[in-house]
Amino acid sequence: MNHDSPRIADIVFYDGDCGLCHGFVRFLLARDAAGTRFRYAPLQGETVKDLLTTAQREGLPDSVVVLTPDGRVLARSKAVQRALERLGGAWTVPLAISRVVPRAVMDACYDAIARMRKRIFQKPPAACPTVSPEWRSRFLP
Repeated sequence: MNHDSPRIADIVFYDGDCGLCHGFVRFLLARDAAGTRFRYAPLQGETVKDLLTTAQREGLPDSVVVLTPDGRVLARSKAVQRALERLGGAWTVPLAISRVVPRAVMDACYDAIARMRKRIFQKPPAACPTVSPEWRSRFLP
């Protein structure tokens, strides 16, 4: 990855061992037809170590984390809200609704789902979801 060129896509880090996280990545892939809004990397991969400091990685959930082009690291409900914001269109409606709910409540709901996700959703066979060839370039190691 060229760290010198400006980056316009958010990087979505996800738990490579989680079926729900894989589903979220597939959801974003399908709605980012141009492939300009997001890049994806497993939390267990090298990209997270290259782009986030040890201090930034400590305490992050092992589900979904978003790194914005301006360097903000967003976790839990803020990560999901950012993804909806980047999708735009009709996705701004659930985004607006979620912003009315206090963040503590949103994060508590997020954490409750995160605790159950590996029991409910089947573990994927690989850290990177199986995707079509045109989407493979959107994944980072």
